[in-house]
Amino acid sequence: MPKNFIITIDGFSSCGKSTLAKQLARQLGFVYIDSGAMYRAITLYFLRNHIDWSNKASVIVALKDIQLHFQYNDKLEQSEMFLNGENVEYVIRDLVVAEKVSEVAAIPEVRSFAVHQQQLMGRKANTIMDGRDIGTTVFPNADLKIFMTADISVRVERRFKEMFEKNPNVTIEEVKANLEMRDYIDSNREVSPLRRAEDAILLDNTHITTDEQLDFALNLYKDKVIELEMASGR
Repeated sequence: MPKNFIITIDGFSSCGKSTLAKQLARQLGFVYIDSGAMYRAITLYFLRNHIDWSNKASVIVALKDIQLHFQYNDKLEQSEMFLNGENVEYVIRDLVVAEKVSEVAAIPEVRSFAVHQQQLMGRKANTIMDGRDIGTTVFPNADLKIFMTADISVRVERRFKEMFEKNPNVTIEEVKANLEMRDYIDSNREVSPLRRAEDAILLDNTHITTDEQLDFALNLYKDKVIELEMASGR
């Protein structure tokens, strides 16, 4: 097995990418990096500081003031997103951030900034990273690539349940509109659009449980390790 084994999980919003990535990280002892949280944190900074992200110069200046890092929470057994020293893990999940994150993430300067940070993180340990362009742009030579999808109705229901726990006033219509907007922006942005890498394995979890998708991914990992060991002559 390579010194730094990298697994990428890409796909549409609310497909359960982070759920699977966290499950795999725990099972395999890998570091989990939530790339979406990084874009959300950048969006939060822009919103808080009234940054005009349609202005390239303003974006470049703002990015210089942004420091991002993940910190492991022993009690919750998960990594949390920190923005300039502040734990923003829960703030970045608000709908106001969700409504703007795809727009901000489509900015070339923002993507370049985030991708550089992600690549640095991935060089330090066995890593699992989920997002929209991890297998195509961030780690095109990843050892194992998974592309997740699910029916839009299922994704809307999942996202609504998640949002309702934090904001009982949210409506399913708002969630559906937000997901459809994000799908369109993610798939049609000029820089690093959401697409399935040619060597990514498709995982449609519309009709399977989280345990079943974990088993599926673990078997892919085991097969890949065997393949790499055979290739190296072990």
